[in-house]
Amino acid sequence: MLILALDTCDARGSVAILRDQSLLQVAPHTTNEDYSSWLLPTVAGVLASAGLTLRDIDLYAVAAGPGSFTGVRVGLTTVKAWSEVYGRPIAAVSRLEAIASESNAAPAYVAAFIDARRNQIFAALYRRRAAALLERVDDEMVIAPDKFLEWCAAKAASEKIVWVSTDPNCLTQTQQWSSRLALNETLQEISPVLASRIGQIGYRLALQNQHTDSLSLDANYVRRSDAEILWKDPSHHGA
Repeated sequence: MLILALDTCDARGSVAILRDQSLLQVAPHTTNEDYSSWLLPTVAGVLASAGLTLRDIDLYAVAAGPGSFTGVRVGLTTVKAWSEVYGRPIAAVSRLEAIASESNAAPAYVAAFIDARRNQIFAALYRRRAAALLERVDDEMVIAPDKFLEWCAAKAASEKIVWVSTDPNCLTQTQQWSSRLALNETLQEISPVLASRIGQIGYRLALQNQHTDSLSLDANYVRRSDAEILWKDPSHHGA
């Protein structure tokens, strides 16, 4: 199965091509160029490097959020268009699950988080299951870092947690982090180039028939955009 994977959830996004779970090509977003102008030429470049065209792709795997409203929208709009033109399915992947899947430590729980700005993080807690699968404990959330620490500690009880992120300072700068260090817990900083992992998760979802199409694909913003808040609640205008 040839997979084209996209991550446009924040400025550190990437594009990858995989054959099943094997990476063929990857291109990180390392410029200040907007995704609206960077994405299509970059996809064309990685396809050409792999000797492929869009017609050869069997599955689109896309990070559906959480992340930047504009970035997520560009990625999803792009794969929706391809799906309609070429009739290929889409695997919507949580960026937090991709981050959690990068964990290389043994604890039963994995806490994944990324910077959401405004002194908050996008975050989720996962529990390890059989066959190295991760099961999300509760909904993904946008939350203050110290509150996430407290919430995870309550959920994990006496079991240890490995913390995984592209933005470790969000937690390590909190006063509560020292309590996790006292338990010999670790925080694993990972690369923000996640398209290959998103493609691997997308491949697994496709094998389980957990894919979607252009009409059903939806974004996972977690936090509503400012524009949506203003539109739904006019009282915020001028606040």
